[in-house]
Amino acid sequence: MKIDVSSILKEAGGQIEIDGCVSLPDTKFLGEYRFPEPIKVKGGVSNNGKSLILRADAEGVMITSCARCMKEIAVPMKFHMDENLAREDSGIDADADVILFRDSEIELDDIVYDNFLMNVEGKYLCKEDCKGLCPECGKDLNEGDCGCSNDNIDPRWSALLDIMKDNE
Repeated sequence: MKIDVSSILKEAGGQIEIDGCVSLPDTKFLGEYRFPEPIKVKGGVSNNGKSLILRADAEGVMITSCARCMKEIAVPMKFHMDENLAREDSGIDADADVILFRDSEIELDDIVYDNFLMNVEGKYLCKEDCKGLCPECGKDLNEGDCGCSNDNIDPRWSALLDIMKDNE
């Protein structure tokens, strides 16, 4: 989604509104994410005299896997964006915390994508009390017990298990 900012580039205090959609690509970063529909972006761009300020909210749905049982889940997502923008020929240092753009158009797709990556959590669950998968047979324990023995213990905890057996 491109935004034409030519009307506010030379007008300190000028503002334009944003109300549109951005399609995000499938992503593998701290998990796998798909976006079944475009992300809605609503906000505005204003000129503070030195640079442009983008303030907007993004909202949509992403498809990912439950971190415990691996079922595919739809997760609502919402995040805020607050970015400084400047033209490449403005003389502002590219190393500053500024996103540079050419001419008078700002491409929002990359900005929304980068902000999604900064706001994505490390894991998502289908439900808070998800039981996950059996480590022996791989059965989804949310669907019931699998009958596998739970006697396997991490060898680092075996000394504690011996103490517990001695106390019984």
